[in-house]
Amino acid sequence: MMIRVLALAACALAAQAGAQTAVPKQIKIVVPFSAGASNDAIARAIAPQLAEEFKTVVIVENRVGAAGVIGSEYVAKSPKDGATLLLTSSTFFTSAATQPRMPYDPVKSFAPVAMVGQGPLVLAVSGAKPYGDLRAVLDAARARPDALNYGTAGIGSLAHLATVMMNDAARVSMTHVPYKGAANAASDLAGGQIDIMLANYSSLAPLVQGGKVKLVATTARGPHAAFPNLPPAASVLPGYAVDIWVGVFAPAGTPQDLVDRYNAAINRIARSPETTSLLDMDGTVPASMTSGEFGKRVASDLEQWRAVAQSHHISVE
Repeated sequence: MMIRVLALAACALAAQAGAQTAVPKQIKIVVPFSAGASNDAIARAIAPQLAEEFKTVVIVENRVGAAGVIGSEYVAKSPKDGATLLLTSSTFFTSAATQPRMPYDPVKSFAPVAMVGQGPLVLAVSGAKPYGDLRAVLDAARARPDALNYGTAGIGSLAHLATVMMNDAARVSMTHVPYKGAANAASDLAGGQIDIMLANYSSLAPLVQGGKVKLVATTARGPHAAFPNLPPAASVLPGYAVDIWVGVFAPAGTPQDLVDRYNAAINRIARSPETTSLLDMDGTVPASMTSGEFGKRVASDLEQWRAVAQSHHISVE
């Protein structure tokens, strides 16, 4: 009799251990940026595919403000049941690196789910300037410290910290001109008011095609298939590389089996034609990482950007 009871108990424990957490009847993907922006477009491409994968309802909601902090905080404080996800970019961690008071811990408050894709920034110069390649830009910067200027979407933005890191690698000094958004900076780049700019390709594409700005390098680690005619900055500055990525997070404490199922689904969806057509616009390629690998990557990124921000006293109140 005792043996039978123990056997039944063992079976019950095994069944419980093997049970999967139920997928919520509705999943909300929160995008902490404006509707129509690149992250929003990617979320809206992923949503119907995720809905089909899990036979559930998936909606996209924009919660905008404070450089992505408002939407991120909402997800961090949501129930840990897999019903609320955050789709954001690596700017999530540059914001965390430069804002001293955050309403959440950028690593401990979230469960990394999946990286959708990653790709380089491009370095553009004004068409009105004589610089034909990165080496010429850096030579001019060395000859006239702080005379050259670079535009970004704002203090503490990914482009800001990435350009500071480039300046450090080259041992040059250029003047930062922060704007309220990359579009405003790109407009002044085309007009010759600023000299150079790091940005994602799609934000510069019309100006490049119109001959208003020139691309001279990428921030990829090596030659990049999307930009076959552009050398990586690393060819002049060994070791310098910056990726911008898009990824999905859940509130910390979300059941790991559900996170793993979302991870597998998003890794497949990232390679679908609906998703890659959007990623291709910036030379972004689908990434295939486990949630654990993604977690290590985001922790490493945060450490890197904090080091840059602290060494240059970059802070956004």
